[in-house]
Amino acid sequence: MRDQMLFTKLLVLCALLVVVPMCFVGIISYQRSADVLENEARQFSWQIIEQVNTHVEYYVNDFEISLLKILNSPSMNSYLKMKSREEIDDSLIRDSVKQVLRNAAYSRSDISNITVIMDGIEMIDAIDKNFKHPENHVVDEDWYFSVPDTSEPKIFTRTLKWDDHTEQVISIARRLVSPMTLTPIGMIVMDVNFKRFQEIAEKVIIGRTGYMYIIDSEGHYVYHPNLLELDKTANFEKMHDILFGESGSFVTTNGPKVLLTYSHSSFLGWTLITSIPYKELIQGTDYIKRTILYTVIITLAIASLFGFGFASSIVRPVKRLYSYMRKVESGDFSGHIQVDSKDEIGMLIHGFNKMVNRLQSLMDEIYFSKLKETELALRQREIELKALQSQMNPHFLYNTLETIRGMALEYGVDDISSISSSMARLLRYNLRKQTEKVKLEEELQYAEIYLRIQKYRFENKLEYQIRIPDWARQQTIAKFSLQPFVENSIIHGEPAQGVIRITISAIRESDESFIIRIQDTGMGISEQMLQTIRLSLLQKDVISDGGSIGIVNVHRRIGLLFGEPYGISIESCYEQGVIIDIKLPMSAPAIM
Repeated sequence: MRDQMLFTKLLVLCALLVVVPMCFVGIISYQRSADVLENEARQFSWQIIEQVNTHVEYYVNDFEISLLKILNSPSMNSYLKMKSREEIDDSLIRDSVKQVLRNAAYSRSDISNITVIMDGIEMIDAIDKNFKHPENHVVDEDWYFSVPDTSEPKIFTRTLKWDDHTEQVISIARRLVSPMTLTPIGMIVMDVNFKRFQEIAEKVIIGRTGYMYIIDSEGHYVYHPNLLELDKTANFEKMHDILFGESGSFVTTNGPKVLLTYSHSSFLGWTLITSIPYKELIQGTDYIKRTILYTVIITLAIASLFGFGFASSIVRPVKRLYSYMRKVESGDFSGHIQVDSKDEIGMLIHGFNKMVNRLQSLMDEIYFSKLKETELALRQREIELKALQSQMNPHFLYNTLETIRGMALEYGVDDISSISSSMARLLRYNLRKQTEKVKLEEELQYAEIYLRIQKYRFENKLEYQIRIPDWARQQTIAKFSLQPFVENSIIHGEPAQGVIRITISAIRESDESFIIRIQDTGMGISEQMLQTIRLSLLQKDVISDGGSIGIVNVHRRIGLLFGEPYGISIESCYEQGVIIDIKLPMSAPAIM
């Protein structure tokens, strides 16, 4: 997924956040539901078995009571005292005994027959019509000698054969004991049909397709929904646990899975078993499984719609940002991305817009800086050209000035000598090739030379004062930038009468800049002229306008050398003098 699109990642993430928890919850719910349903089925089957077991015990107990009533009858007591068939015939007791047996048999519809067997003497049936049951046949049956001598009943199943049909019955056999000797002398057997057992089984609902079985202590069917299976050997899994265990339940593993629940009756010696198909138990879980599956599908569809919208809301601004980045990459800084949200993506887009705007500003600054560098180079070449033009035969000028100075000294005219020397120094300073920036201290020297020359001309009408502190003398200034202003103060500031005073001072404006102030007491500048000069400082091109090196020239050179914030400012009132401020950056640490 690392190389997949962000939209795909978000959709997969939304799907996983829904499907995985839903499947996890569904599997656990399904398993828990199956366990709960199985436990409920076990508990329900066990409760049914206990109820059936109680019913059957009461039911069989009623037959035992009936047997005791028969045995306690006077006729039966007299009959049991007989020792031979002749004695029975002589006593005429046989008919009375048969009547007792008939009365007991006809008293209940579920009694098929009652038989009294006197060992070695005779056998009496309550119902002897068409009933083939010779004594020796009964004695030869397997169950006969398994009946205990302790007068405890034995319950078993067998088949009664009639002339026209056979009948499966449950027989309750009990040993007959002589009232005289208390020794076993015979057997009384009550045969009970399955009518009542079927009624009980029909009332017991074990699911929709469940069955109930009853087996004896030897594993033979005492009750089976199919009566043909009676007295046959049962074949369940874990037969040993069923026969010898008290109660329990388990799910079979061989063949179709069924839930078997069993409970042993110590009174009857039987084991009741219920069988429920396992698939019937989990039908409820199938419904839960389908419900969970449909829920997952519907939830996934809804989550997909929401995930699609969510992913689109995130990816759409990212795509816009990517598209705009491609434009910026190609150099197009125009326009910006609309910010529609205040989340992290909105903040990212907002920051990118600011970055692009800043890049545009930097590009403009670089562009204009390149233009200024080009302009400075052009102006430098123009100045150099003018300087070359003014250097026509400079040695001739130097030699002429030196000749004048020598003649003045020869004739003792010191003033002319000093003026010639100063003019030569000024000429050398102006025309020599070097950097455009000089120390303020050096610029002040040549400005003072110019003032001394003018002092010879105006004598007492010109006074000047230079008040520059030591920290300012080490700062950098544009070459030949003070002399033009001093010259303007003398030429244009001369009053009709009186003295003109020129003061050059330095003021520290901040840690980054300082001001050189040239102030005179001349005639000043009219308001109209002052506005014209200020407009020229903003617009005039010194190269195209030609002419001498003046205020505009100095202002342009300072701007090109030190930057836009620095340059010339002029304040003046007519007939009140002029104040010229030259703002420059601090180029060296100021030592106060």
